[in-house]
Amino acid sequence: MIGVLFVCHGNICRSTMAESVFSDMVRRRGLAERFHISSAATHSDELGSPPHYGTCRKLQEQNIPIVQHRARLLTRADGELYDFIIGMDEENLRHMRRILGAAYEAKISLLLDYTSHSRAIADPWYTGNFDATYNDVNEGCEAFLAWIEQENRL
Repeated sequence: MIGVLFVCHGNICRSTMAESVFSDMVRRRGLAERFHISSAATHSDELGSPPHYGTCRKLQEQNIPIVQHRARLLTRADGELYDFIIGMDEENLRHMRRILGAAYEAKISLLLDYTSHSRAIADPWYTGNFDATYNDVNEGCEAFLAWIEQENRL
C-alpha cells in the first residue's frame, strides 16, 4: 500500500482538493486498494472544519466525490505512516520539515514538483480562484500518478 498525504496551511482548500482529486483518479483507474490517501494542515486555524465551500463547489462541478474529511494537523507520526508527504507551497514545506524533522526529508515534496514546471499552488483562501487551484492540483495529481507508475511503485 502506498501512503500519500497532501498538506497545506489549513487543510480545507488545497490539500483536501488534492485528496479528493487523487482519490477519484486512482479509483477510476482501479488502483484505489493500492493507496492510503489523506490530508493534513501545518497550522491549527481550521482544525475540525470540513472542506471549504469553494473547494466543494469546484469538485462538484468536476463530478469528483468530496472525501469525508475534517481538518487535522500534520504530526511527526505521519512521517512514519506515509510514503509521500506532499505540500502545496514553500511555506508548507518549511512547516512540514519543522513538524516532521530531518528523518522524513526524503518523503517531502511539492505537488507540482512532479510536473515539468515546479511551482507553488496558490491558496484560494486568499486568491478566491478555485478554478486555478483545481487546474494546478489536477495537473500535479496526474503527473504524480504517472511518476508512480513510471517508477514501478504499483
